[in-house]
Formats: sequence, structure tokens, C-alpha cells
Amino acid sequence: MDGVSVEPLVSIETVSDPAVLAARLLAENDQLRPEIDRLRLENLELRQQAGYWQSMHARASQRLEEVHQELELLRGEIRKLKADLFGRKSEKQSRKDRSNDLEDPQETATQPKRNRGQQPNRPAPGRRDYSHLPERIQKVELPPEQGYCPDCGKPLKVRSDTEDATQIEIERILYRRVFQRCRYETTCKCGGKTHVLTAPLPPKVIPKGLYGTSLWVEILVDKFYSQQPVERLLEQLRLHGLDLAAGTVADGLQRLEPLFTPVYDALKERNGQSFYHQADETRWHVFVEYEGKSNHCWWLWAFSSEDTVVYCLDPSRSHTVPEDHYPDDVAGRLMVDRLSSYKAMQQVKLGHLLLAFCWAHVRRDFVRVGKGFPEFKDWALAWLQRIRELYRLNRQRLAVLKNKTKFAKADRALRRAIGAMQQQREAELANPQLRQPCRQVLESLQEHWEGLTRFVDDPRIPMDNNASERRLRGPALGRKNYYGSGSLWSGRLAAMLFSIFATLKMGKLNPRKWLEWYLDSCAKESGQAPADIQPFLPWNLSAEQRSALGGEDTPRKPDSS
Repeated sequence: MDGVSVEPLVSIETVSDPAVLAARLLAENDQLRPEIDRLRLENLELRQQAGYWQSMHARASQRLEEVHQELELLRGEIRKLKADLFGRKSEKQSRKDRSNDLEDPQETATQPKRNRGQQPNRPAPGRRDYSHLPERIQKVELPPEQGYCPDCGKPLKVRSDTEDATQIEIERILYRRVFQRCRYETTCKCGGKTHVLTAPLPPKVIPKGLYGTSLWVEILVDKFYSQQPVERLLEQLRLHGLDLAAGTVADGLQRLEPLFTPVYDALKERNGQSFYHQADETRWHVFVEYEGKSNHCWWLWAFSSEDTVVYCLDPSRSHTVPEDHYPDDVAGRLMVDRLSSYKAMQQVKLGHLLLAFCWAHVRRDFVRVGKGFPEFKDWALAWLQRIRELYRLNRQRLAVLKNKTKFAKADRALRRAIGAMQQQREAELANPQLRQPCRQVLESLQEHWEGLTRFVDDPRIPMDNNASERRLRGPALGRKNYYGSGSLWSGRLAAMLFSIFATLKMGKLNPRKWLEWYLDSCAKESGQAPADIQPFLPWNLSAEQRSALGGEDTPRKPDSS
């Protein structure tokens, strides 16, 4: 054996007697047996150790592979989080990226760079019509030294016709309205003395207040419609000569807040009666100490119906918020994202309210995988192409909704695409080699498939919840500009005016005109909300009232060119 040297006891060549030779060989064998047993035992131990270290090496290699995969997943998550934090937030498609910031190399190579501005072979936008603006006429004459013929010097004769040119101007006038209340005295001697009577003060929205309705309308519209901080408006007013204290404005807004409560309650009641709903939520800060809450992050919920929008401010993101907003016997469809709060609603569990899920959120899942894991970019782009095809086919279907023949054809094409997508999803999920990031997205798609495809059977259901997200952009801008609300009453006022303005905008009504009308009516009620709120609600307005309160979007005349 290797490493073992045994000297023979007796040289075989010197032994002639076989018996002696055999005896000596047996003795030598007995002498070597312990050494052989020791080497066998050592060999066995070395084999066992080799097997142990081989198994340890295999386990280490497996763990190293798992750590490597986990590291790749974490790197992908970091890339996704960076994209979420620093990337584009808008769903608006850019000129060079039709995959929501996931660039497709093939499309980039085939699409030429598009210049800004008016595109060739595209109709020019129509001219805006400003005929509804009040008109101030200013006559323009020639200077006196030019009122003569340059050749003979005789004076020019003024014609009756003019050549007119229009120019749009703006001016802001701040003024003090002085009410000269006439005083009267009796001419009779009733009671034995003369009585003096004074004309009453015109009604004010804030009794005994110095500031009129028009100023409060300006403040409310500027903050809760244009999302500007009050301090910025006060600085602008100072440039016009009005030094208004911020505390005075805050006190006035607090006194105005109860006036909008009846309108807000009517909007909430109307909102819950609709059949089609949309809901979304965003953060809103309320800087007060609230029992059971350790921070100032509240939630602003937006509930949209067919003709109303209601914002609810609540410290919780729980299912109790939408559950309390909708009546127990509500029936219909609710378009939402995949937040678990909506799934936990009692109305949903009982089947009264069916959830329709948003395809835009599903689309973002594939975008995040493609951006977080470059090796899966082609896979993500293929799925984005399938989703884009669904949008295209659904738009074609909605465009021919009133034509039964064309609609049936477009509907069949959409259903074929839905079926092909479902088969592709099941085939990929059945593949054991599918990586975890891709599997996770497809499993979510499978879990929410029923809600995602409700729009197929009911074309009135939108494919995404982008309308709700757009309605939260204004409050989100206000959250950045003035950080939220500093008190509970301020938060309630914000939610109520957001609701009123959004509902008016949905009805194509001018919020400023409606607010002037409503606050003037409150002033006539001595600074209280009108007893009958129904005439002010958008769905109760007559055609004449809607015409008088319109004008948010000015009409355009056809381009004569």
C-alpha cells in the first residue's frame, strides 16, 4: 500500500523447507493484519470525511446560488424603487416612449424624432371665441399732425366706418364699497316726537364682517380650486394695495365652513345612489393631535359616481371608510385599484358591490419588472404590447357602440384577445423555470382576472381608474403647496370644497359663478346656509341656470383658414 513498507522476516530464496516457509509466511501475515485493519479504518474515515465535505460543498454551492438570486431580486427591487422615486409619475405617454417609461428599442429605432408644436398634416386647432367677454371700445384717431394730405395739405375727412382690432386685457380692481344708508324722519307727531329711520345694511355672508362676498370667493377659488397657498394670494393682494392679515382669513374661512355642510351632505347622498362608481385615495396631512394616531398622515378618499365626486378625509386607510360611505343596500360596480381595503368591504363580501380592477396598475407591474430586471425587459415589453392591444380593441369597440353590426365584430376581436392573453398567462405559470418576479406579476393578474375583465361584458365600465387619479392631482398639488390642513375644521372645509368644485367641473359649470350665487344666497339668510339646498345642486339646475353658470371652458369657432 502507499506509504507502507514491510520488511520480510526471512528471504524466501534461503528457505527450502515448505513447512518452515509456510509458517514464516503465516507469521508475517499475522504481523501485517493489524496494519491493514488500521489502514482500512483510516480509509473508511477518509471516505466519510470526503462525503461530508462533498455534501457541505453542495450545500454551500446551493446557498451561494440562493444568495445570488436573492441579491439579484434585491437589486431589481432597488432599481424599481429608484424608478418609482425619481422616474416619471404620469401615465401620459411621452413622444419617444410608448411603454410608460420602459423604452422599446424596436419602436425607438422605427419612430423618427418628433418636433414640438404643430405637426405637419394635422388640422390646426380652432380659434377660441372670446365674444362672451365684456367689451370696452376705445376710439383710435390719427395724431393731429397726420390729419392732412401729404401732397396738398388739405385736412382729411373722418369716415363713418372703422377698422376694428381686438385685444384681450385684464385688470384687478380692489375698492371700498361705501354704503350710504339714507336716513328718514317722520313728518307726523305720532307719539309726541319725531322718529328717525335708517335704511338697513345690504346682506353680508359674514355678518358684521369687513370683507364682502367677492373677496371670499377669490380666496376660496384660489386655494381650493387653483391649489395656491393663502399667503401667496395675500402677497398678490398687497401688490394691489390690500394688506390682509392671515389670521383674519383663517377666522373667516372657519366661519364659512358650516355653510357648505348641507351641500356636501347632499353630494354624499347622491353619490351613493349611483350604479357605477370609482374610488381612489391619497395622503393628506392634518397637523393636529388625534387620539390613537401617532403621526399627521391622514387619507383623502375620492369617490366618483356618474354625476358627483365626493372627497372624504379620514385618519384611516381601513375598509371602514368606503364601507361607511356607501349605503348597506348599494348595488353596482366599483372601479378601484387592488388595495385590500376595497376587497374587505362588507358590501363587496355580500356581493352587492362588484369590484372592477384597474388595468393601468397591472401595466405598471410589468413596467416595474422590466425596469428592475433588465434580463426580463423583453418579456415585460411583450406583455405591455398585449395590454396595449386590449386598449386599442376596446377603443374601437366603444367608437361603434351604437352600430350593432360593427360593435359585434369589434367585441369578438376584443374577446379573442382576452382569451389569448389568458392562455398565455396559464402557459407561463405552468413553466417551472419561470423566475419569481415574472411569476409574482402573473399570479396577481390571475388573482384579479375576474375584476379586470368586467369591462368586456359591460362597455360602460372603464378599463382603468385614471379618472379618479386625475381627480386627486389637484389635492396632491395642494398638499405640496400648502402641506395639508392645520386643523380639523380646515380639513373638513378642504374636503367639502374639493367635492363641490369637482362635481361642478364634471357638470361643466363655472365654480366661481356658482360660488358667488351660493354665498350671495347665504348672505340673504343672514350668513346661514339656505333652508332648501335643492335648487343649488347641479343636477337640479334648469337649462337657463346651467347656461348662466357655464363658461368654464370657452367654445371655439371653426378655423376659417
